[in-house]
Amino acid sequence: LTAMGDPGMDPAMSAADSTAHQDSFFSMTDVFLISLITGLFTYWFFFRKKKEEVPELPKMQSVVAPVRDSSFIEKMKKTGRNIVVFYGSQTGTAEEFANRLSKDAHRYGLRGMAADPEEYDLSDLSRLSEIDKSLAVFCMATYGEGDPTDNAQDFYDWLQEADADLSGLRFAVFGLGNKTYEHFNAMGKYVDKRLEELGAQRIFELGLGDDDGNLEEDFITWREQFWPAVCEHFGVEATGEESSIRQYELVVHTDVNMNKVYTGEMGRLKSYENQKPPFDAKNPFLARVTENRKLNEGGERHLMHLELDISNSKIRYESGDHVAVYPANDSSLVNQIGEILGTDLDTVMSLNNLDEESNKKHPFPCPTSYRTALTYYLDITNPPRTNVLYELAQYASDAGEQERLRKMASSAAEGKALYLSWVVEARRNILAILQDMPSLRPPIDHLCELLPRLQARYYSIASSSKVHPNSIHICAVTVEYKTKTGRLNKGVATSWLKGKEPGQAGSSSLVPMYVRKSQFRLPFKPSTPVIMIGPGTGIAPFIGFIQERAWLKQQGKEVGETVLYYGCRREREDYVYREELARFQKEGVLTQLNVAFSRDQAEKVYVQHLLKKNKENVWKLINEGMAHIYVCGDARSMARDVQNTFYEIVSEFGNMSQPQAVDYVKKLMTKGRYSLDVWS
Repeated sequence: LTAMGDPGMDPAMSAADSTAHQDSFFSMTDVFLISLITGLFTYWFFFRKKKEEVPELPKMQSVVAPVRDSSFIEKMKKTGRNIVVFYGSQTGTAEEFANRLSKDAHRYGLRGMAADPEEYDLSDLSRLSEIDKSLAVFCMATYGEGDPTDNAQDFYDWLQEADADLSGLRFAVFGLGNKTYEHFNAMGKYVDKRLEELGAQRIFELGLGDDDGNLEEDFITWREQFWPAVCEHFGVEATGEESSIRQYELVVHTDVNMNKVYTGEMGRLKSYENQKPPFDAKNPFLARVTENRKLNEGGERHLMHLELDISNSKIRYESGDHVAVYPANDSSLVNQIGEILGTDLDTVMSLNNLDEESNKKHPFPCPTSYRTALTYYLDITNPPRTNVLYELAQYASDAGEQERLRKMASSAAEGKALYLSWVVEARRNILAILQDMPSLRPPIDHLCELLPRLQARYYSIASSSKVHPNSIHICAVTVEYKTKTGRLNKGVATSWLKGKEPGQAGSSSLVPMYVRKSQFRLPFKPSTPVIMIGPGTGIAPFIGFIQERAWLKQQGKEVGETVLYYGCRREREDYVYREELARFQKEGVLTQLNVAFSRDQAEKVYVQHLLKKNKENVWKLINEGMAHIYVCGDARSMARDVQNTFYEIVSEFGNMSQPQAVDYVKKLMTKGRYSLDVWS
C-alpha cells in the first residue's frame, strides 16, 4: 500500500510524521481499496460467469427436449404415417381401441399410429393437412363426473383455450362412457363438438360406447362403418389383407443378469427395492398392511377393513381421495395357463416393438419372465375382447374351433350374439377359453402381446389424514361368483387384498399403491351441514368425513349437522363400523344416523326410502342450512334412485314442477353442493 502512496507527499517529512501519515492513510484508504477490489472481484466472479453461462442454456435444453418428441407431425412424416389415433385412457381400454384402429389402417393402404396426447403438442393439429390423406381419430374415455382422463387433461385445457384454425383437419371421435353416470360420454361429445367449432371437418359421426351395456360391440359396430367412410373420403379401397400382424418380436434371454430383469415393478427397475418419492401411477409406494380385519359378522360375503402404513413416504391425502392399488393375479390361474400351453413360465424374455420409432418399446416392462408378466402385468381374468379372439383363431388346429373364434370376432349379427353369450355373459376368461377349446394352443409370447394390461383398482379412502396422517384405510368386499359354466370367478384385487397378512415379512403384507386426488370434498366451512348417503362399502369416504368433523370439533371449531344414511342387508350380518358410528353419535359429531336394513323385513327398505321418510328435515337442511349432499356407492341403481328422491323432495317442498326440481338439483351439482363418488 505504501508503494501506492500519495504522489504529492512532501519528501522532507519527518519519520514520525511519515509514520503517522501512513497509519492515517491505511485507516482511511485501505478499507476503501479492499472494498473496491472485493466489489470488482465479486462482480467479475458472478456477473461475468453468468454472461458466459447464458449462451449455454439453449444447449442444455436441446439435450432434454428429445425426451418428449412433441411434434407428432414430424414423427408421422419421418415414418410415413397418415393416420394418428389419440387416446384419452384411464383404465387402458381407449388405448387398446386406439391400437386396434391404427393396426386396421394397413388394410386400406394407409399407415396409422396410436398416440398419447400427453406426449405431444396438440397445437400441431393445424399442420396435419401437410400430410396427404391425413386423418386424426380420437378415442376419448370420460372419467369421474364428466372429466377428461389424466393423460387427456392438457389436451382438454388446450381445446378450451385454443383459437386455432383447424380448417384443414379431418377427424373422427369414438367416446367411451357409461350410461349409469350423470355425464355420459361428456369428453367424447366435447372433443367432437369443439373440433368442429375450430373448423375441423368430421368425416364420420361420433361413436358413443357404453360400458354399462356392451362396449366392445359398440366399438365394433362403429368401426365397421367408420372404415368404409374413410375409404370413400380418400378414394381408397380395402386391400383384402386380413392377416395377423405381430406388433412385437420375441427375444428369449438365456444368459441375463437377473438384476436387469423386472419382477413386477410398474416403472423404474428395482423401484420396489429402492423406493424414491414422489409416488404415483408409474412409481407406486410399497405400503405395509398393518391391519386386515373382517367387518361383517355373518353372511356369505367377506367385508374387510385394511390399514396401509404410509410412514416416511411423503404421501399426503385428504378425506374423499382415492387410493389406487396394483394387485397380482392368482398364482393358480397363472400356473394353469403355463401348463396348458406347455411353457416354462420362468423363461426370461422381452417383447420388442417391431416399429423402432414407436414410443412404446414393450407392451409391459421388459425383460421379465412369463410368470411375472402373467402375474403382475396382464389381465387374465376379464373376458378377452374380439380382436384377441381373431388373432388367436389361427392357432386352433380344429377347423370348427377356428371358425367359432373367427365368427365371434366378426361384425355379423350372429357372431356378435355368440360372443355376447359364450364369452361376455358366461364370463369366460382366457384360461376358460383355452380349457374349452382343446385345439387352441397359441404361442405364449403372442398371447402376452394380445392380453390387455392389468389395471390398478381404486378405493375410496376410509380415513381422515387429520386423524391418521401415516395411514390409509380401505373398506372393501370380496368379489366371488359362480359363472354360467359352473366356474368360480374371484375378483383380482379383493381376493389378493383378503390374503394380505399384517406383520408378515416379505411381499405377503405389502401393497403397491398411490393416491389419486378427488373432487369429493367436505365443505370449506365446518359449520356447513352435510348429508351423506352411502350404503354398503359406499360408507368408506364418510368414515373419513366423520373422523375429520370429530377432529375439527375437538379443535374447538363449530361443526354443522352431520347426517348419515347408511344401508346394508341385515343388521346382524353386515352392519359395518357399527361401534365407530355409535361412538360418533354418542359424542355428538354424528347428529343423525339413519340405517336401512334391506332384508330384515318382508318389504325391502333402502336408503332412498329413509330419505323420503325424513323429507321435511332433508329439505330444511338443503334450503335453510345450505347443506352439502354426498352420494357414494353403486351408480347403476342406488345413485339414480337417490337422485330421483331428491327431485321429489325438492318438487314437493320447494313448490316446483319436476323439470324445475331437476334443474335445482343440477345447479346444486354445479355449485359443488351435490357430489358423487360412484361406480358401476
